[in-house]
Amino acid sequence: MGQPMVFFDIDGTLYDYDKRLPDSAKRAVLKLKEKGIPVAIATGRGPFMFEELRKELGIDMFVSFNGQYVEAGGEVIFHAPLSVDELASLEKEADKRDHPLVFMQRDRMIANRKHHPVVEQCIATLKVDLPSYEPNGYHDVNTYQTLIFCTAEEEGFYHENFPNFHYIRWDDHSVDVLNAGISKAVGIRKLVEHLNVRMEDVYAFGDALNDIEMMQEARKGIAMGNADEEVKRAADWVTKAVDEDGIEYGLKYVGLI
Repeated sequence: MGQPMVFFDIDGTLYDYDKRLPDSAKRAVLKLKEKGIPVAIATGRGPFMFEELRKELGIDMFVSFNGQYVEAGGEVIFHAPLSVDELASLEKEADKRDHPLVFMQRDRMIANRKHHPVVEQCIATLKVDLPSYEPNGYHDVNTYQTLIFCTAEEEGFYHENFPNFHYIRWDDHSVDVLNAGISKAVGIRKLVEHLNVRMEDVYAFGDALNDIEMMQEARKGIAMGNADEEVKRAADWVTKAVDEDGIEYGLKYVGLI
């Protein structure tokens, strides 16, 4: 076995249900760093949404937007912006169905509706600032992920009519939209290649559907005790829940701390 590297999801993995970092998780991550084990974040969030967490843990490597944008030490390793033309077509069809959109960019997120209650309700659960209203704001700045606010039943239309996109539901009322063929696993591969780390030396912790690909790609995929059942089935092992010191327990179990 070569140099191990550990990737952590944020929500439900590093962050508890109140979007706070448990003391045990912070302690465990810092122990990894003390041992010289590289640590990175792999999340569906945009970089602007977890700056404080990176600073608190001293982490400067991350896979964000579900694999669409990767940085290491301030250097952009990989990025795959969404097509502006495709986004314009998507917005046109979403408008017909009264489905608001939020466009996620490196340093901000913008909405195509003002003060939409469903948008505000969903974004509020992430404990971040609400998106600003900026029509056509995706034309001049790269957009790496889009949120469609619709039900699971309504989502099928987009799968059928926009096959160049990949869809990952994160809320009963919202689904992430990214490029087809992109996932956290793709972003992780780009980063480990840059660092000359082997995928067979990677450990990945997660709890949600967008974590399945990276856990299957890693040497050991570890699901949190609070993870979706489908995620647990895809994992190599299941640790305790995030609010039961799951990160620390899991890292001890695999012998990394």
